[in-house]
Amino acid sequence: MDKTKHNCDLNTCFLCTTCLSDWKPAVETNKQNFQIKKGQEIFREGDPVTGIYFVYQGNVKVHKKWDNEKELIIRFAKKGDILGHLGLESNNVYPVSATALEKGTVCYLPMDFFESSLKINNAFAIKLMRFFATELQNSEKRMRNLAHMPVKGRVAQSIISLRNQFGLNAEGCIDIELARQDLASYSGAAYESLFRAINELVTDDIITLSGKSMSIKDEDKLQQLISTHEF
Repeated sequence: MDKTKHNCDLNTCFLCTTCLSDWKPAVETNKQNFQIKKGQEIFREGDPVTGIYFVYQGNVKVHKKWDNEKELIIRFAKKGDILGHLGLESNNVYPVSATALEKGTVCYLPMDFFESSLKINNAFAIKLMRFFATELQNSEKRMRNLAHMPVKGRVAQSIISLRNQFGLNAEGCIDIELARQDLASYSGAAYESLFRAINELVTDDIITLSGKSMSIKDEDKLQQLISTHEF
């Protein structure tokens, strides 16, 4: 990654929205901003933990090795979101990887300063604890779905989740352009299975596609595919 002199507004990221106003000059002093290119790794699974990242511009996928060369996308991060927090546990290595989906900017804080931020800023520590709890619940739910829900239901769940996280653009499409392979990795499906499921959803007039853009035409039917097999 390349360092940049880009100055963030200190009002956007997971930390800055909840830290004490008197703490922001310390954030400004200790942070480093990096430009990231599409497809560039921010950190890799197994790398030693050095610090925490926040997304300032662009979208990022957080993923983990799964079944040899396959990957499972754990979640997506957008502007303001935190990355690398799973490295806070005692092994001192990142248990997941983070890769840019598009050109963007991330803000980096060394681990010692991040830990000081937790001690000083109670509101931020509480927010992070609640975020961990939500992430754990979502992870447990996804693992159950991977074990029990058919591919078509998992794809439907992924589409709804992306819509809820990223919203819609002016054309009414989900506001993130995602490669089909990434959608397969997010759904926990083989590419061929994802391709068949997407084609069926298009044929059934539930979703529409335009290049990498996707829109939902019949949310009720999409939800039915989820609720029928959800645990």
